[in-house]
Amino acid sequence: MEFGAHLPVIVFGDTRPPTAKELLDYAVLAEELEYAVISANDHIIFRTGWLDALTLLAAVCMATKRVRLATTVLLPALRNPVVCAKALATLDLLSGGRLLVGVGAGSYLPDFEACGVPFEERWRRLDESIRVLRQLWSDQPARHDSPFYPLTDVRMEPKPLQRPGPPVWVGSWGSEAGLRRAARLGDGWIASAYNTTPSRFGADWDRVREYVRQFGKNAGQFDNAVVTMFSYITDDAAEAERVARTILQPALGRPAEDLMNALPLGRAQDCAEKVTQFAQAGARHIFIWPVVDVQRQLRLFAENVVPLVRR
Repeated sequence: MEFGAHLPVIVFGDTRPPTAKELLDYAVLAEELEYAVISANDHIIFRTGWLDALTLLAAVCMATKRVRLATTVLLPALRNPVVCAKALATLDLLSGGRLLVGVGAGSYLPDFEACGVPFEERWRRLDESIRVLRQLWSDQPARHDSPFYPLTDVRMEPKPLQRPGPPVWVGSWGSEAGLRRAARLGDGWIASAYNTTPSRFGADWDRVREYVRQFGKNAGQFDNAVVTMFSYITDDAAEAERVARTILQPALGRPAEDLMNALPLGRAQDCAEKVTQFAQAGARHIFIWPVVDVQRQLRLFAENVVPLVRR
């Protein structure tokens, strides 16, 4: 199992956004602590402040050398996949081929209303977006006959450093259609920690691999990740509950009790047990998301939780 860390894109409550120095320091620390990936998630409008994912990844790619960069996930239907293809190819070049592209359909209606994209079209737009990304990164001119993103002999340069393009992983909370989409169109599947359980993840992962085989692909080369695993390590049970109730609950729209049960919030031993259950269910990448005091929490997880999981 590899561990990743979400960049602090959410501006929780009345806190302030990170400064450029704080953001770069966080990314450098993640690399020093041997996190394999740092990532940013995509929203335009949300219940709380949200920084732009691609801008943050562009900023931190210059301060890091080894750690991979990921979108977990990007919403190409809101951004237009042609524009996304250009930005992502540039990121891959600037980072020396370290980019992993996670994409999803989106689930927050105000995002789509604000961008003028019909919410009910999001799945079809995602399907077409993935095909457009791959075509624009290929060596042949892109030709795509579709109602949303028609292309006729479009050649985009320069290409990503990774050939035939960065790996594309598809996010799904576990619907049959979503799991099939990930298997059919993706190189990996992305699940959300606070929208699943270890047992459900394991069952969904079995289905994904079966679909991968049905589509004639190599299930052994298909990957997965559990993202949005919000974390706060503390021996103070009341403090962990306060973080869940006053910070996470308003931002995520979920009851604090459910978040406490699902996420690594609390003692290192208890957090390690929750993460280990996902590992035993087949999770290959776990992306934690420190909630507050993020650099200290990044270190606490790496030094106090990861060793327990490794055992």
